[in-house]
Amino acid sequence: MKRRLVLSRSLSIISILVGAGAALIWMYWPQITGQIETPPEAEDKLTLRPTSFSELDGWQQDDMRPAIRAFARSCAAMLRRDDDKPVGPDPRMGTIGQWRAVCEKAVSINIDALRKEDARAFFESGFKPYLSGNRDNPEGLFTGYYEPELRGSLTREGPFQTPIYLKPDDMISVDLGDFSDEFKGKKLVGRLTGSNLKPYYDRAEIEKGALAGRDLEMVWVDDAVDAFFLQIQGSGRVVLPDGSVLRIGYAATNGHPYFAIGRELIDRGVLTRETVSLQTIRKWLHDNPDQADEVMNTNASFVFFRPLKSDPDDPTAGPLGSQGVALETGRSLAVDRRFHAMGVPVWLETTDPMNADRQFHRLMIAQDTGGAIRGPVRGDIFFGPGDDAALFAGHMNRKGQKYVLLPDVIDSANWVKETTP
Repeated sequence: MKRRLVLSRSLSIISILVGAGAALIWMYWPQITGQIETPPEAEDKLTLRPTSFSELDGWQQDDMRPAIRAFARSCAAMLRRDDDKPVGPDPRMGTIGQWRAVCEKAVSINIDALRKEDARAFFESGFKPYLSGNRDNPEGLFTGYYEPELRGSLTREGPFQTPIYLKPDDMISVDLGDFSDEFKGKKLVGRLTGSNLKPYYDRAEIEKGALAGRDLEMVWVDDAVDAFFLQIQGSGRVVLPDGSVLRIGYAATNGHPYFAIGRELIDRGVLTRETVSLQTIRKWLHDNPDQADEVMNTNASFVFFRPLKSDPDDPTAGPLGSQGVALETGRSLAVDRRFHAMGVPVWLETTDPMNADRQFHRLMIAQDTGGAIRGPVRGDIFFGPGDDAALFAGHMNRKGQKYVLLPDVIDSANWVKETTP
């Protein structure tokens, strides 16, 4: 009798589950069969809303003299271009001619003699602020990066067994925007195999020796984990055995999408969203050498480098960013170059990496970019060299918003009106 009761109950439960499953299939049958297409996710789109300096929280308190120094470096590069050239990919950012007056003034300023209030007045007198949004959503993510220091040798010897590679000469970069406006801002990186273009080698293939024997090793370092993080940061200093320093910077990427290995460690259950940081990831990789390569290879993106020369007129300046000018500690910002122009001042409102209750509101200059920096309201703060910079960069993962500052000769009333679908 008991068996019959249990069997009867089991059959009832199975019947209910089958019926529920059938109902779900019936409800979603059009999507399953393709009769109704799931609407695609809306593409990122930069929106700019005119505002005023009085709306910028902390504007009156920020010491903007380092930002003027950074801006002057960007201006020196911009002034070498013709007036009719666009500043960036978005026509709303204006032309070089529209930036020429503010740039000529910036490069003529003696920063050492400049007062704090004069620096602020420079921006207030020549610019207008615009709140950035992704389809009018002003909230974005802000992270940090730094200039790491590694130990290395120009020859492979002793502990120096991990190569830092120069850009291979067989890499081909294809700007898809040249073929269709639909693909503007997108590109492919690959290599020719016969008459076919194939994806370039991924990280795992390169680490297994895909580039060996081609004399591409610029320098050898003593720590594979340090080399991995060098690629994430995009530039660094390598201290050679004789004490001299080789400064190296980003040259190219293999074209594969960037993947944050912190996500992999969270998925494996060894870290949590609350504990993941540059420092905890680095420690886990060093503590688990038998799994480190596998985890690092989940990020198929691979970065190639080139040697950098220090500016004799500005020896304390940071590494070169994507604009080709030296970065300024705490004032240079990496942005998504599909939406933003290099050299544009950006007012940033977020929170401190070490204390979420403390504001991090300051004027920065868009001077760099990166594979993980994607979206109209996205930014990566350059914290400079050293252990403190690594600490701040490793913990910087904050929500916030940003405003772009455009010369006041740019009239937003002349922008082509677009409705956000």
